[in-house]
Amino acid sequence: MTGRIEDRAPLPAALRFLLERHPREAWAARAALGPLARYWLARHASFREMGGALGQATAAFREGRVEPAAFGPWLAPRLQMFLGELQNHHHVEDYYYFPRLRTLEPRLTAGFEILDADHETIHRGLLDVVEAANALLAALHGSGEPGQTGERYAAASARLVAGLMRHLDDEEDLIIPLLLERGEDALHEG
Repeated sequence: MTGRIEDRAPLPAALRFLLERHPREAWAARAALGPLARYWLARHASFREMGGALGQATAAFREGRVEPAAFGPWLAPRLQMFLGELQNHHHVEDYYYFPRLRTLEPRLTAGFEILDADHETIHRGLLDVVEAANALLAALHGSGEPGQTGERYAAASARLVAGLMRHLDDEEDLIIPLLLERGEDALHEG
């Protein structure tokens, strides 16, 4: 996949045929929305929430509303948890769920290829964030200029979170309708 995830349009119509039958607005009211689909949506909601909290805290730091001495200790454990949880989530999807989901609906293969490529792009963004965060944390401990490294971290983090938001929406638009269409038990058969 080339280009930036955050600039990508939603999935093409050819991959949204199940979403048309099972629109997002109706998911919460559907009795057929099983525990896996609910869990998936909850995990994605937690990534959105954590990404938003990191962005808000970074903005407060950059605007001088949070002292550098307080920002580093706040940032390090939360960023580590966010990135670790995201990496684990993608690992399970890549090696368990995506291969099984492809076999349930081969017409969505191109969509899963997009999601796989997203995971690679997000992983590279994750590495950029780690490098920028480490430089910022070192600067906050007296080994550099917090302003410049803060800008670099903020830009890397914003790119990662923006791309992640596009990815989460696309992933949900493929997977939740598929689970509603075929049932969650079909995922574990075979």
